[in-house]
Amino acid sequence: MENIVERSLLFDIYGPLLTEHQRSIYSDVVDNDYSLSEIGEELGISRQGVHDTIKRIDKILTDYEDKLHFAETYLKNMDTIGKIKEEVSIIESSGTDCNKIKTLLNELTEDL
Repeated sequence: MENIVERSLLFDIYGPLLTEHQRSIYSDVVDNDYSLSEIGEELGISRQGVHDTIKRIDKILTDYEDKLHFAETYLKNMDTIGKIKEEVSIIESSGTDCNKIKTLLNELTEDL
């Protein structure tokens, strides 16, 4: 996974387990694309302090994933759903109505 995509996915999954302060800083980096200097100015801490905090949060999120594997499972499930959708398209091309299957796949995708 590309680093920013991986960070975003891990943050989406495990972010609620962080403190409010950690979530705020990490959100500014991952979601808002703020620079370390911008965050440091906003919080009244050094750029290095923000950098150290981000590294610590990266480690926390990675440790959660190493133990729980929720992101890995999510990605595997999304890949499988994509493959099922491809197969449904093939079946549909023969004239078979697959609307119910497509609806269920969409519901499953939304639930993930």
